[in-house]
Amino acid sequence: MASQRNDSLKHKLYSIIFEAETPSGRTFDIILLIMIVASVVVVSLESVVSLRREYLHVFQALEWTFTILFTIEYFLRIYSSERPLRYIFSFFGIIDFLAIIPTYMSLFVIGSQYLLVIRVFRLLRVARIFRLTNFVNEGQVLTKALRASLTKISVFLGVVLMLVVVMGALMYVVEGRASGFTSIPMSIYWAIVTLTTVGFGDITPATPLGKLLASCLMIMGYGIIAVPTGIVSVELSRADKLDATSRVCPNCHKEGHSSDARYCDNCGFPLRRLAE
Repeated sequence: MASQRNDSLKHKLYSIIFEAETPSGRTFDIILLIMIVASVVVVSLESVVSLRREYLHVFQALEWTFTILFTIEYFLRIYSSERPLRYIFSFFGIIDFLAIIPTYMSLFVIGSQYLLVIRVFRLLRVARIFRLTNFVNEGQVLTKALRASLTKISVFLGVVLMLVVVMGALMYVVEGRASGFTSIPMSIYWAIVTLTTVGFGDITPATPLGKLLASCLMIMGYGIIAVPTGIVSVELSRADKLDATSRVCPNCHKEGHSSDARYCDNCGFPLRRLAE
């Protein structure tokens, strides 16, 4: 009997905390959203020297209040999850953990509380809170395209890395220390800055050959920037459109399943029926 009550409590908590398809879940997520925004605003205001001097105790009290509430929420998520470890090591599980750690770290490392701004990543839940299923769908299409592009982009970045190493070494030989190319690592840094068209200007070639090499690298930079964009664009055009809701799998915590789905399309685990 006690076990049944415990399972019923976990099921109800799961529906409230993880799901946004029920009124109670939606209300919970809206309150959570307000708290996240408020906590980030508090941390940001605390970084203003004049405000920190006058309202330091108020800011600290609010930070600890938010952190304690988020800590309780984090452990309730673990308790109500069908597979606690899956949640802990999921994307949102890691973000939820990182959102509370900085305040406790501030007891030992001064200033670490400003890392609380990582809580803004929790706002990624805004799409499911307001039933913006189109955003959920498009987000999954983008994720699918990025995964399909990963191998090609990795190979491309490997070629770029080899290019900047070679060009950096050449510039070190051509320009030398007199022009600020004091070492090959420093020259590689210059090559990266030049290839990406950032151009800080802290190191510049002085010899005609060095300027010629720099010009070639700059021109290549325009073409290189376009390559990853083209790769992802092709994969996006191939990605199928999805018809997903914001339902969350209790096993792998994948979000976004069709409204009539009975099993998770990622791990095959039975999806829970929504409880009011």
